[in-house]
Amino acid sequence: MRFYRPFFLQRLLYSAALFRLRTSEKSLCLTFDDGPDPGSTPLILEILETRKVEAVFFCTGQLAERHPDLISLIKSKGHAIGNHGYHHLDGWKTVNRVYLRNFSISSDYTSKTLLRPPYGRIRPFQYRELAEKYRIVFWDLMPYDFDRKMTGAKVLDILKKKIRPGSIIVLHDTVCSSVLSFLDEFVDYALTTGYKFVGLPSSGKE
Repeated sequence: MRFYRPFFLQRLLYSAALFRLRTSEKSLCLTFDDGPDPGSTPLILEILETRKVEAVFFCTGQLAERHPDLISLIKSKGHAIGNHGYHHLDGWKTVNRVYLRNFSISSDYTSKTLLRPPYGRIRPFQYRELAEKYRIVFWDLMPYDFDRKMTGAKVLDILKKKIRPGSIIVLHDTVCSSVLSFLDEFVDYALTTGYKFVGLPSSGKE
């Protein structure tokens, strides 16, 4: 069974984290996890640039270190970079010391202010420690574009049905994702139905 939105308990436990923009306006925030990827990042950026849409790219430090040119390209197009850990570690399965160090190493290649836990899995202690330094961003809508069992058409249908004012949407910047098969159509749909795409609001950590 797929859950497209975070559990209520998670929102309650990490209430200071950002799951959804606080707005009544038809605003959306597009985010992309797991890049940068030479096979997908430039094409995603092209789609966004054509439509004048800004986004946030939560990148792994390992790939950011390997592809600094793509990090520079993302920034040059006016998008923000977030920290997704040097390695894509599961906080539930990783000892605290290793988990925290993973983000510290990644910060030199990604961001020292924005962070998204891989899989959305993070323990309370890990959260408290990281929240001292970072704005922690989860999501309001996960359409499973990374799932090979989900067609791009199905993901697009989920997005059309489930976006709402303030939705922070998580997609994936990898060649394994179906994102390139529907991103242009989704953005066009959202814009024609009165939505606008915005970045994350500023905070004291930025």
